[in-house]
Amino acid sequence: MADLVHAVLMGDPSHFAVVGGANPHTRDRWGRRKTVDRDLAIRQWRHLRDLLRDLGLHVHVIPPDPRHPGLVYPANAGIRIVDDFVLSNLIPTREGELPTYRHEVESLGLQCHTLASRFEGEADLFPAGEVYLSTCGEIQSQRFVPRLGWPPWRRVYGFRSEPAALEEIQRRFPFDREALPLRLVDERYYHGDTCLCSFGPERRFLLAYLSALAPESADLLRKQFRERLIQLPADDAETYAANSFHLELNGESILVMPKGISTCLEESVRSRDARVIKVDVSEFKKKGGGSVKCMVADLGEIPKFSVNCTD
Repeated sequence: MADLVHAVLMGDPSHFAVVGGANPHTRDRWGRRKTVDRDLAIRQWRHLRDLLRDLGLHVHVIPPDPRHPGLVYPANAGIRIVDDFVLSNLIPTREGELPTYRHEVESLGLQCHTLASRFEGEADLFPAGEVYLSTCGEIQSQRFVPRLGWPPWRRVYGFRSEPAALEEIQRRFPFDREALPLRLVDERYYHGDTCLCSFGPERRFLLAYLSALAPESADLLRKQFRERLIQLPADDAETYAANSFHLELNGESILVMPKGISTCLEESVRSRDARVIKVDVSEFKKKGGGSVKCMVADLGEIPKFSVNCTD
């Protein structure tokens, strides 16, 4: 049997910028796209990359492309299901990234498959204890619309994955566990992984900002997780505490979380047998609307011979 290595994808931030402005964090109150401090972003990205390498992961770096600055958020690339990789069907401003994701994933020995439904990968579909969580919301044409107030317009963003995606994936790539469909209602939390995070041994525990979900979805999570549910207060939710990266290495559960989370939340996570590591990726959150988890796609174990050691 071939030796295995735990691999993740990260996207080189050399061309990181706000181009599409496709979520509420990318624009100011007037609707103008924010400007990235690229030097700061590169320093923060390198620190996260080096941290993951020091933990023993193989970090496969996607080369930069000035046409596609969104490559820094590869959690939207797709999701691995057993030995298949289901590619996302991204919003128009990011669909040009897909050939790159396919090339990089297939270079690591995984076969890619496409979907007809709108879907944004492990950002909206991920395991949590005995189930998968599948998040979706209303898909809208992104645009400015008039409103009462100042400024007299607002930006409509909508969400990223549609319910049909889960049905299509289950039909073609049967899961080994039930999938809970959940509905997002707050555009600031436009992906499930911005308001939900499973962690701890066997990912049994769940961080959740329930206000970002429809009431019936919040009730479903309360019923499923009970005492294993940790409700996030607004301050921690706004820090994108749920956009953390979980991994289990050598029997240890680790949660890489964004710097700025509350002491109370950190203690709650630690009390569930998880080691907390905090990292500053604030430039990616404040300007691009993605924190730690958005910057990492988890490919799981792959044969070591597939790895390019120069990555």
